[in-house]
Amino acid sequence: HRDTLMKRLFALTALCFALHAQAQSTPAPAPVPAAPVSQAKKDLVQKLLVLQQPVFESIARNVVERPAVQLMQAAGQALQTQIPAEKRESTGKTIEADVRKFVEESVPVLRDRAVKLAPSTFGATFEEKFTEDELKQLIAWTESPVNKKFKQTLPDVETGFVKKLIAEAGPLLDPKLQGLQQKVRATLESNAASAPAATASAPARAAKPPAKAASK
Repeated sequence: HRDTLMKRLFALTALCFALHAQAQSTPAPAPVPAAPVSQAKKDLVQKLLVLQQPVFESIARNVVERPAVQLMQAAGQALQTQIPAEKRESTGKTIEADVRKFVEESVPVLRDRAVKLAPSTFGATFEEKFTEDELKQLIAWTESPVNKKFKQTLPDVETGFVKKLIAEAGPLLDPKLQGLQQKVRATLESNAASAPAATASAPARAAKPPAKAASK
């Protein structure tokens, strides 16, 4: 049985999805036709998106790094139980290099997708939920009631953003993650193959002391 990237990421964002599920349990109001958005407001939203770009990039990095960290933890346990002591360091370095390569190759992919998705998720919410004056306050990031409103709005929009990001980028990352898992498994199996030979040689060395005792 293999875990797909989609299942891993949904498990790792359980809290976010729990919030989303709670929001879904409340009947949604009837849709109201959206009012036209002025160019001035669009410009404010675009400026806010630029300021928030590090947040989008951080989300993308976390989406990639969390399954990689889990894989490293599982590999660490396997090193202690399946790999001979003399091979643990070299095997661990090989696995670490493979995981690092996966992260380095995957983060830019998700980061670019995140930045492209931001206008249709965060941007759309900013246009819908905030007035032009509120957007100006957000950009200035002053201590004001709108700050609290922004924080209350963020979890729901982030949930939708993560879902869309996973849906679009999951097929791109899944083959990479599966390839990494296979490489880690192969590294562990190839190094574990010599473990029985190492343990079998120990009794032969231990047989010498009784021979000396018999000579007396």
